[in-house]
Amino acid sequence: MSAPKFTTLGCRLNAYETEAMKELSEAAGVENTVVVNTCAVTAEAVRKARQEIRKLRRDNPDAQLIVTGCAAQTEPETFANMDEVDVVVGNTEKMQADTWQGLAKGPDFIGTTERVQVDDIMSVTETAGHLIDGFGTRSRAYVQVQNGCDHRCTFCIIPYGRGNSRSVPAGVVVDQIKRLVDKGYNEVVLTGVDLTSWGADLPATPKLGDLVMRILKLIPDLNRLRISSIDSIEVDENLMQAIATEPRLMPHLHLSLQAGDDMILKRMKRRHLRDDAIKFCEDARKLRPEMTFGADIIAGFPTETEEMFQNSLRLVEECDLTWLHVFPYSAREGTPAAKMPAVNGNLIKDRAARLRAAGDVQVLRHLHAQLGKTHDILMENPHMGRTQQFTEVVFDTPQTEGNIVTAQINGLIRNQLTA
Repeated sequence: MSAPKFTTLGCRLNAYETEAMKELSEAAGVENTVVVNTCAVTAEAVRKARQEIRKLRRDNPDAQLIVTGCAAQTEPETFANMDEVDVVVGNTEKMQADTWQGLAKGPDFIGTTERVQVDDIMSVTETAGHLIDGFGTRSRAYVQVQNGCDHRCTFCIIPYGRGNSRSVPAGVVVDQIKRLVDKGYNEVVLTGVDLTSWGADLPATPKLGDLVMRILKLIPDLNRLRISSIDSIEVDENLMQAIATEPRLMPHLHLSLQAGDDMILKRMKRRHLRDDAIKFCEDARKLRPEMTFGADIIAGFPTETEEMFQNSLRLVEECDLTWLHVFPYSAREGTPAAKMPAVNGNLIKDRAARLRAAGDVQVLRHLHAQLGKTHDILMENPHMGRTQQFTEVVFDTPQTEGNIVTAQINGLIRNQLTA
């Protein structure tokens, strides 16, 4: 009998939760099983999940095949109706030990219980605290501090896959990071679905900046703290203070911007306008001149005219964004945006390509600006590491994985620096 095989689709948080499921399935003694952890962010993501399930069934004809993740949560019947699928498990259930103890009993047991194990995620109130010590590379660990989202952007299905926002208490987070530092990790990344909403459901409603300051104060041996995608309009005073005063907080922020046109932002039901985004980037750079930004931007949102798109295109330069994640708009059934007048598909592809081209220009500009500079580089493998701004650096001479190496940048190859 073989250990379960896991396939992860979608975000970093899904990858984190796959590691948790591996531990739970191993503890329960699950065997001869294939697990697909799905993403629901776009209709295309669901199509890819179905495609992957069919392939995995062909490759593993005798295995128990389990589908879980956000797509399984938002549309369980889609997967329950597939002949290839044995069990559909929700996002809450996948993190519970008793689910895996049941699955360990195999297909005969499944026949006597629910084939679809998906409850109402909106009723979940406890924090999402399955702790994984050391998920990631040998150099960098990820810590999930928050799950779910209370906002209802018109294009987004994720709250229905993840539920409302829940926070892991600061003390639990600090204890976990201490363990990771004791294990030799030089960098920790805080992750969540809507990271800047951390603390709203905790006593005294602390903010993300309070958590960041507490981590840095209570864990002096932590070399680098990184925060993943944030909503810039929700950034609090303490987080700005940390950006200004804490060199161990990395000068790289990924912003959930989505668009650069005010009318489109309103139709998306975002909480910021384009001037808010520009001001945040300017303010953060004044506090930390070496700050670099990544951003999510959607191309071809319903009703987007060429003029509106140009506002998004200009935002790339006005905010001096470096690392772009461009999403061609894909209608997600069940969201308000899916009922809005659609943009022509070829136009969407064209606009996405133009945004990516603008991003490529920004990356090159950033890389050229690093030539001759000295950086502290965290090695992810013997030949590649990342600067504090998350820029990849390639070495000819092997380095020790997990170490922080100080080196001068002497060139660039494609989208990587050399040292």
